[in-house]
Amino acid sequence: MKNASEGLDKLYLDGRFLAPSAGMEAVINPADEKIIGQAPVASLEDLRIAIGAARHAFDEGPWPRLSAAKRAEIMTRFYRSLIARRDRFGSLIMQEGGAVSNDALSRQFDIPLQHLLHTIGLGLKNFIRPLSPVVTDLGVVKGIGMGVVERVPVGVVAAISPFNYPTYLNLAKIGPALMAGNTLVLKPSPLTPFQALLLGEAARDAEIPPGVLNIITGGVEVGKALTAAPEVDLLTFTGSDSVGSKIASQCASTLKRVLLELGGKSPLIVRADADLDMAAKIALRGFTAHAGQGCAMFTRAIVDNEVRHLFVEKVLTQSKLIKVGSPSDPSTTMGPLISSSQRDVVERSVQAALESGSNLVMGGGRPVHLNKGFYFEPTLFDNVDNRSPLAQDEIFGPVGCVIGFDTDEEAIRLSNDSKYGLRAGVMSSNVGHAFEMAQQLRAGQVLINGGALTALSDAPFGGFKRSGYGRENGEEGFLSYTEARVIEYHAG
Repeated sequence: MKNASEGLDKLYLDGRFLAPSAGMEAVINPADEKIIGQAPVASLEDLRIAIGAARHAFDEGPWPRLSAAKRAEIMTRFYRSLIARRDRFGSLIMQEGGAVSNDALSRQFDIPLQHLLHTIGLGLKNFIRPLSPVVTDLGVVKGIGMGVVERVPVGVVAAISPFNYPTYLNLAKIGPALMAGNTLVLKPSPLTPFQALLLGEAARDAEIPPGVLNIITGGVEVGKALTAAPEVDLLTFTGSDSVGSKIASQCASTLKRVLLELGGKSPLIVRADADLDMAAKIALRGFTAHAGQGCAMFTRAIVDNEVRHLFVEKVLTQSKLIKVGSPSDPSTTMGPLISSSQRDVVERSVQAALESGSNLVMGGGRPVHLNKGFYFEPTLFDNVDNRSPLAQDEIFGPVGCVIGFDTDEEAIRLSNDSKYGLRAGVMSSNVGHAFEMAQQLRAGQVLINGGALTALSDAPFGGFKRSGYGRENGEEGFLSYTEARVIEYHAG
């Protein structure tokens, strides 16, 4: 496979690619542990340049003052510039992130590009809302007081994205932020910097004005400085709830707005009347897709005890079709974890579950046929205590658990008994009853029998409780990057 990282060795600051002042760092392919390339590492001085460029572009530049139509024209050029790099993005998604070839483009590139195009259309929508006129007695005459509510950009946005779906999540932040008229500083994960830097190439070729989009790399020190910077008006972060909590605290000193899309331990309720073959397929993918590295995956199957044993058997049968191996092999259906340290986290979680007496029915270790790469077997535990760490903590690996229930009320209680509330699901042939159950689940998104079976660009995404606050995608996600401003006037 051609090295798709070639030439992505500089930071994208103020419309130019500049050499980093802190040097370079190797990026590892998680599938074979080989070096993909050397990525730039930003310093605090580089960050200062990025924030300064974004601040100047918002305060003095044309971007927030352009018409929505003009911004849409430029963002459409950006969209086309991305499409022209589709194959290169696909290679990087596999090389950097370990996504299998069947998912790299279809799920991690095509879907976010679909969302971006929808966001451009949203930016053309008229969100001005007239206020009801009020007649006021001025003494000799009466006046009419009127007004409008308009949506205006927040200002400078800082975006910190994770390693698991980099291009998807980078564009989920860049699209609405820029289309709403903001400027942005993007800091990707140090594990997947090249996909972000390639976005800079696309932005340059699309002639997005200097300073509107800046791409900075770096570690914890740069991240802390970005969250605390008083020049930043809004920070959007996707990642773990523990890091999200720290970021919210760091942002508090400057009272900047915060959008947090955090973790999940999503339950899939399987009633006795469900299509068990479909339920098993959804549950299996729920903890093995992208090696379980997703915040909204169904890692808790809450199954009616009447059919639980049959359900587990069906999952085991279907798991035989999973091939763990190199992402570049089209027959591979599950790739590696992102790093050796992430695999260590998964191994410790599985070992702790075994030591506590949890019933392992599948997997539990490293694939014996792969001696290179950060692989872990699809792993399933049955008859799990819902209050156990296995059922409560986000593992971020290919580990699922099955929890039994006897009544629908118990299933709802078990589902909601979690510190997270990102996604939930209900499997039942009684769709009306499933809908009523969905209305009782404390989650930002509930899928009935697998949901819409496609990505809905207008559907807001986000969660309750420690899954964060704010929304991405859809109209709600777009408006998260705006402020409401009232202009009042008298009509006569």
